[in-house]
Amino acid sequence: MTSRALPVEALLVVDVQAAAVSGDRAVPEADRLVDRTADLIARARRGGALVVHIQNDGEPGAGDESHTPGWELHHPVETGPAEAVIRKTVDDGFHGTPLGGLLTDSGVRALAICGVMSEMCVQATARTALARGYRVVMPHDAHATHDIPAAPGISGMVPAAAVSRVAEWALGSELEVAAHAADVAFTAPPRLR
Repeated sequence: MTSRALPVEALLVVDVQAAAVSGDRAVPEADRLVDRTADLIARARRGGALVVHIQNDGEPGAGDESHTPGWELHHPVETGPAEAVIRKTVDDGFHGTPLGGLLTDSGVRALAICGVMSEMCVQATARTALARGYRVVMPHDAHATHDIPAAPGISGMVPAAAVSRVAEWALGSELEVAAHAADVAFTAPPRLR
């Protein structure tokens, strides 16, 4: 873990949608996640960084089914050249979306990733970013998931906090894990300066 990360030029806010942070489908400690992601977004905007809200288009019947209340982004989006919404239909925010082109066109080389679910969409997006050569910072207290239920004959319940930590660990030594969202610093990417 790092105590103070070098500045990043973009913030990816993965699937912080109503169904994930409110109601009976909310992740544990959703209020903490909302506070941390709101802080990251505000500081990224002040620093001139690119802010990308990634929004999952869930399957029919899912909590985040497209164009339902649970699908709505929790944080307001400020329209402009330094903020965008990218919609996706699979875990990886890069797959079949314009995310890679947006980052390249902006000159981004380093980014922070926050949101839900740690071991699914956050991890998949971070893995692709690392594979594409980006410097990736993941603030530990700004991503979350659910407990994994017990599986008879395999394991007891796995707490959400442990799942989130394993999701970070599984990304390997190239990932920079910041202990706190407050440890992440932002700067404008070259083409947005």
